[in-house]
Amino acid sequence: MIRASSRSPAAADLRETNRRFYDSLWSGARLVAPQRLNTWPLVQSLLPRCRRRLEVAPGLRPRLPIEGTEFVDISWPALAKLARCGARVVQSEIDALPFPSGTFDLVCALDIIEHIEDDRGALAELCRVAAPGGILLLSIPLYASRWTVFDELVGHRRRYEPEALRALLGQHELLVQQSGAYGMKPRSPRLVRHGMWWLDRHRELAMWWYNHLFMPLGVLFQARLTLVPGMIDLLRVDEIILVCRIAARRELSLPRGAGATNVCD
Repeated sequence: MIRASSRSPAAADLRETNRRFYDSLWSGARLVAPQRLNTWPLVQSLLPRCRRRLEVAPGLRPRLPIEGTEFVDISWPALAKLARCGARVVQSEIDALPFPSGTFDLVCALDIIEHIEDDRGALAELCRVAAPGGILLLSIPLYASRWTVFDELVGHRRRYEPEALRALLGQHELLVQQSGAYGMKPRSPRLVRHGMWWLDRHRELAMWWYNHLFMPLGVLFQARLTLVPGMIDLLRVDEIILVCRIAARRELSLPRGAGATNVCD
């Protein structure tokens, strides 16, 4: 069963909430190179067989190499900064990706599915643009009972129960090759509540401190990403990263959406 907070907004409001929050966040942030993030050893291991790459909703923390990767986001501030660093960028929604079916060997979508009202449609779109036999990198927050104000702060729609997660992956014929514990949510509930208080009353100042102190510290002290074959034991995991293989044989559907604007034009 998938459960959401009873305070979660409607789909249109949710998109706008996400857009406002992340536009504000990325406007004052610096790009963090993918080589500095704990996903880089995993990404490096995949690059030799994944020439065509797409990352959806990277913000200013791209996990895939900037050179040679297509980036899609809803946030203009993030896209503009990525473009200035030489990235190929397109503004678009995850449920209407402006690419032909079967285009990419590697599709990365971390910290995004839980933000989308129609998560099944979004996942179907990610699978559509991936080549048969390609790789999909996902991260998923777990357990509705672990919902906190942090989920509301960052614009989550839901957290997933393990059974619902397995059903969602099975529906799209995704084979989990590796998985591991993931995420940068603060462990202290008091720290989260304190951050919410500042964001509610002094948003601009709180964003400055987050971008200039807490985010750099989070990157500096991030835990090493440890992966296991198949699905990790989910009992003590708040968020999971998944390395999924796309079904080798499947019918490639037409794009769900049309058109997008290239910020580099």
